Amino acid sequence: MNIHGGGFNTDSGSYAETIPIAYYTHIKVVAVLYRLSPEYQFPAAVNDSVAVYKELLKTYKPDHIIIYGTSAGAILTAEVAVRLKQLSLPMPAALGVFSGIDSFARMGDSWSMYTLRGLAGHLDPPSPTVHDSYYAGKTDPKDPALSPIYADLHGLPPTLFVSSERDALLSGTANLERAYLRAGVHANLVVFDALPHAFWYNSDLPEAIEANHLMANFFLAHLPK
Repeated sequence: MNIHGGGFNTDSGSYAETIPIAYYTHIKVVAVLYRLSPEYQFPAAVNDSVAVYKELLKTYKPDHIIIYGTSAGAILTAEVAVRLKQLSLPMPAALGVFSGIDSFARMGDSWSMYTLRGLAGHLDPPSPTVHDSYYAGKTDPKDPALSPIYADLHGLPPTLFVSSERDALLSGTANLERAYLRAGVHANLVVFDALPHAFWYNSDLPEAIEANHLMANFFLAHLPK
């Protein structure tokens, strides 16, 4: 089950994120076309994703489902996992958080140094404002359902985190992976060198092929044989 990227306001990943995984794993991938901001703010996209997961549970056992996403979809994947726990729903077999953030209340060091395309050329001081208010709306930025770093993460499924050295969201991805580890979750972070945010969207890059293989192999390793 893929939750696509696109800054919460566009669909920039439902093809780029699903086709390689479906090809490399030979398994069905369902893309969640959730409601977009600014017309629909948090938790609309989370609710839509949970609704799709509930629908899949009518056909598949939870250990036959994996939830993953890139960028906004990575953030939503982490948010959905927290919501599933809050709702006492069965957890999927694994998660894929591919370049996300841990909190809307604070942005990490990489957000100051990089843009979504790489080096920013300047260093901005941290902003006290809520990150992406168009999505977060009036929700408390420290609400654990919005910012998973504040949630009880115990009992979440194995999770693969992927980012890159020049990714504006590297800090958030790394911080969330450490939070998962502190909660006893089997988590693994892979960081690619000298590449920008969501570089695996560029199918011509050899590193993109490597990253998609990495993701696919992780998924296959956590699905029933």
